[in-house]
Amino acid sequence: MAKSIKVVAEARASAGTGVARRLRRSGQFPGIVYGIGKTPCPVQLDHKLFVSALGGHINEHVILDLEIKGQDVRKVLLQDVQHHPITDQVLHADFHEISMTEKLRIEIPVHLVGDPVGVTQNGGVLEHLVREITVECLPTDIVEAFNVDVTGLQIGDKLFAGGIALDAAKYTLITSKDLAVASVSAPREEEVKPEVTAETTAEPEVIKEKKEEGEGEEAGKAGGKPAAKDAKPAAKDAKPAAKDAKK
Repeated sequence: MAKSIKVVAEARASAGTGVARRLRRSGQFPGIVYGIGKTPCPVQLDHKLFVSALGGHINEHVILDLEIKGQDVRKVLLQDVQHHPITDQVLHADFHEISMTEKLRIEIPVHLVGDPVGVTQNGGVLEHLVREITVECLPTDIVEAFNVDVTGLQIGDKLFAGGIALDAAKYTLITSKDLAVASVSAPREEEVKPEVTAETTAEPEVIKEKKEEGEGEEAGKAGGKPAAKDAKPAAKDAKPAAKDAKK
């Protein structure tokens, strides 16, 4: 059974992004309490007291005694907690009011235990395909995780949700029984890099040949320029002939 912890909150009259920012700057954060057939109740909580009360278990489903100042203590399930991606500060929390005598649907993590023989003896790869399964149970039967032994899995074997051993008196599996939770696949073949040979070095020679052809074209263009200059002296020689004609 999940541990029950007491946390204190205050009813929150206003909502919105601006209000949430002001709360966080003051060392608090916003939250909301849901309940079947009840109007959602916005609350605000002290960040340090909340983190201290949960003792580092913020991301797990925990049953809490939530005391809202001026109201009765409620049994709630910590449904979701949002954190700042860098500072890990709590930004928002959702609480689900529950009855200890009524079953609820909840996602519980699946932890794989042991090393499959398909991995240790045949070099296979263990793949954890689904991290959580949904079950229906009483709040008192909520656990942090289902530990599943996978040591017997061979290459090609799969563990399905229906194959997880659950106490039928406590849990009803909601997730499809045919959903693969884990599998052992064959070892991946390493890519073979092509062997470097003398033929692979031929490309620089082709590039060099093209470069020489380009240089030859430029040389041809340069060679045509002196021919144009040589024509100028011939024009100068024609001037004295014109003077002799006047005489």
